[in-house]
Amino acid sequence: MVSGRRFNSRAWWSLGLVCLALLAMGNASLAAATADSGPTMRFVVVRSNAAECEPNCPEWISAEGTIEAGTPALLKRLLKRLGGRKLPIVVDSPGGNVDAALTLGRLIRKNGMDIAVGKTWFDGCMPDDKDCTANKGRDADYFGEPYASGAICNSACPLMFAGGVRRVVGEWAYLGVHQITTTYIKTKLLYRTTYKVVNGKKKVINTKVVSRKNAGSYKTYEMSKAVEKRLAAYFREMGVGEGVLVTMKNTPASDIHQLVLENMLRMKLVTSMDSVDLFTAATICKAWPAPANCREIPSNKDATPAAALAAKAEPASTATARPEIVKRDEDMRFVVVRGSNPLCNPDCPEWISAEGTITAYTPERLRDMLDSIGGRRLPLVVSSPGGDVLGALAAGRLIREHKLDVAIARTDFVGCDLAALDCAADSEARAGLTVDADGVCDSACAILLAGGVRRLVGPRARLSVHSLGMEKEVKTYLEDMAIGSGLLTAIQSYSSHRQLETDMMLKVGLTTGPQSVDALTGATICGVIPKPDNCRVAPSPNAQAEAPAKL
Repeated sequence: MVSGRRFNSRAWWSLGLVCLALLAMGNASLAAATADSGPTMRFVVVRSNAAECEPNCPEWISAEGTIEAGTPALLKRLLKRLGGRKLPIVVDSPGGNVDAALTLGRLIRKNGMDIAVGKTWFDGCMPDDKDCTANKGRDADYFGEPYASGAICNSACPLMFAGGVRRVVGEWAYLGVHQITTTYIKTKLLYRTTYKVVNGKKKVINTKVVSRKNAGSYKTYEMSKAVEKRLAAYFREMGVGEGVLVTMKNTPASDIHQLVLENMLRMKLVTSMDSVDLFTAATICKAWPAPANCREIPSNKDATPAAALAAKAEPASTATARPEIVKRDEDMRFVVVRGSNPLCNPDCPEWISAEGTITAYTPERLRDMLDSIGGRRLPLVVSSPGGDVLGALAAGRLIREHKLDVAIARTDFVGCDLAALDCAADSEARAGLTVDADGVCDSACAILLAGGVRRLVGPRARLSVHSLGMEKEVKTYLEDMAIGSGLLTAIQSYSSHRQLETDMMLKVGLTTGPQSVDALTGATICGVIPKPDNCRVAPSPNAQAEAPAKL
């Protein structure tokens, strides 16, 4: 204590320095929102680049990135610029700050906006471009095409998502929840107290903080009663069922629970089974009255068609190119094949041959094939140069969802050309044999392979990896597939194609054993007990005659 001057005969002024030992302040965030979660969420208005919609095309707000404390202010700024226009939000986010996500959800609901989980492929100028003139004269800052394949809304993102009036995810996007991680930041405060002594008693005049020092932090991984009560009130406010909160509480912070579409509908988290196309398809503006997010630009009637613009875009090797969206004829083909080796008749193995480039449409075609065979668990025999990473992620999740095995090999067809119409994908089996020699799995194909329950690459097949970008999405996917971090390290380590040896594939957890495709399609596998799921007795007495005895 420092004595001050005398004030009167009975009072003294004094100053005291008091150190508050510790002050802990909680900051709630979800476990996936770590420092390496990627860039902060940005909001941009995008106009559909579909040529068939001009001059009246749908527009939407693309929201991609991590939710941080300042994210709501960015959305408020954009909404102010829109002057009351109600555009749907197309969101792709790994999560982030809980408080900010709640604020975003309430802001979205207050403005009567719809929301969908999806990503946006940009045509021309990209949001991060500086001084871009590619869209000059087209009366919109950004043009693009939305797609759901591989898009995510995880951790805190579902809180933001719940704010939408209409809320859709679709079967190709992913929405996941888990426990909240609360970070407590400890701060040591030094403050000065001014007081006076009157009749021998201290009377505090004021207290002022003179310094703050960080004293460390700690985290808790269970939801407190206060946070639970707050989130429950928020979900009730948004008309979402309590099942979402229950699932969050029951899922460890180190894990993530991907919600099934039917369950999301039951929990009232989604309002319909639709996807992002509900708000952004090129045809929606032909309805009467047209949706609020449609905008007519008469001058665009003579605009260059989107296909022509794509032809002038950067080469396919650049990050902005996405030719898979328009080149559907190059998509991977799926064909049901029955072993033609006479040693197996009448009970022969069957499989799905998957050959070609992976594109954004690959998951859709694979699902169509699986639907056509009525739940049969046939292994996938794949040979692919790679392709679209998002398509591979979605196809891999579909493979794991159906508990399919995957092997790298090519299929030799008997009396059938894969590129010809007589080999079009349907549930009717074609005769053929698998050969792992010359079977290839490059680039994004390794992601698709990782979705298999059993994953086989024979000694004569070739698998190579290289850096794919999208490390955050790939890391989450591989963790969901229970594959060790060694594979991600291998993928990130090489800037160009690097072939992995058999021992290396086993070491990083990409393959489950040293066997080749014969373990799934060999002529003798149907003679063992129990018989594999992909064995089937010939459906008719003529089946043996129909399948040639040899190639």
